[in-house]
Amino acid sequence: MDYHDNRNLSDVFKELQQMQYTKKSKDYQVKRRFTFPFRRNNFYKNSDLRLSHIIVGCSILIIALAVFFPKNSSFTQSYAREETVDEISEYELNRHRLNIQNIISENAGMDRVKEQLTEKRDIEFETKYNNNPSLPKSEEIVTQEGILGKENVTVIKTYENGNFVEEIILNKEKLADPTPKLIDIGTSEFLAKHKVHIGDIMYLTDTTNLKELADLTSKDVAEVKESLDVKLLELPSEEWCKVSFDNIVGYIKTSHLTSAYTTPNIVEKNRIQRILIKLNIDIELNRTSGLTLNDYKKIFNNLPNDKNKIFQDNYMAFYNAEKKYNINGIFLASIAIHESGWGTSDIAKDKKNLFGYGSYDSSPYESSMEFIDYAEGIETVAKSLVKYYLNPSGTKIYDGETAAAWYYNGPTLRGVNIRYASDSQWYTKVFSYMQTLYNRLQS
Repeated sequence: MDYHDNRNLSDVFKELQQMQYTKKSKDYQVKRRFTFPFRRNNFYKNSDLRLSHIIVGCSILIIALAVFFPKNSSFTQSYAREETVDEISEYELNRHRLNIQNIISENAGMDRVKEQLTEKRDIEFETKYNNNPSLPKSEEIVTQEGILGKENVTVIKTYENGNFVEEIILNKEKLADPTPKLIDIGTSEFLAKHKVHIGDIMYLTDTTNLKELADLTSKDVAEVKESLDVKLLELPSEEWCKVSFDNIVGYIKTSHLTSAYTTPNIVEKNRIQRILIKLNIDIELNRTSGLTLNDYKKIFNNLPNDKNKIFQDNYMAFYNAEKKYNINGIFLASIAIHESGWGTSDIAKDKKNLFGYGSYDSSPYESSMEFIDYAEGIETVAKSLVKYYLNPSGTKIYDGETAAAWYYNGPTLRGVNIRYASDSQWYTKVFSYMQTLYNRLQS
């Protein structure tokens, strides 16, 4: 059959049908030639049908090729045409070339290793937080340090070129449980406000009473004056706290307390208050007062009754005698004020003797000693009181000496009064001057 003539599709089908009929005739003749005496069975009938199907399919394929490939075209021209140099260049520039040699080299040099091993590893501990009303708000304190646990871990580790890539955990065996870390977080606004902790010192803003219990109707156990210090023991609530005042334990409302942080000048007021509460008629005089040089200056400056400024000008002499001879300098000054009438007596003015030292009742002026200046008289009387009146016999005093204690009856005003003055109320009068001088610390 010539595929390049001008036949139409109907002619082609007629020719196919004719060919199929001719082929069937020939097949029939062949089959007849080999026909057996018995009748053909269904197997041959089915074979004829299958062959006819194949012939029809091939015919349709031939027709499709004739339609899609005209006579002016050829298979070689469609699929095997030569590409121009420009087309090849464009194709080569736009393709992603794979360097097979490099890929093979890279994979051949890769070292991938797996190993199985058992390691002892840490188990992280957890951190637990607890609210603590006895700590300032937001403050944290570690009450228990955390301890790592331990476990044996069996793993498979993978390495590539010596670098760790991954691991697969096969098994874990716990050796020791971790201990949690415990942290207390403060919740007290009172402590945070005053920047204090349990065990710190706080100060009273006014005079008040310590209670036996945290209740206003509870029994009073002690009176605590303004500016005095207490030790903070417990904080059962934001309204009440437990404190210790000179070994007396009781409860006080938190509103009566302040701190050095909240009230900076309270520390100095407390120092003065502590000095003042020690002042009593039985105060021991063979000890220093605890006052500073500035305290002495404050006490003696512009005393209303010191008309001639004798005590104002000699406050350092009283301070030095206290430090040198271990005697209460305010007691010494109070004797001088009482005996000299604030330095107005003739003995004081003429002989620089503020104490009437050495005089007798029968002839006080004539028998009294005379000094170069007031400071000499102050030091002389201080040494005499320390050696003969204020210390028991054998007490080490100044310059390597010991107390003679000729007139010793105790280191108090009452004891000195027995042998020092004939006036039985001398001690109360001297004490009143001591109170006047001490109280000037609060002015």
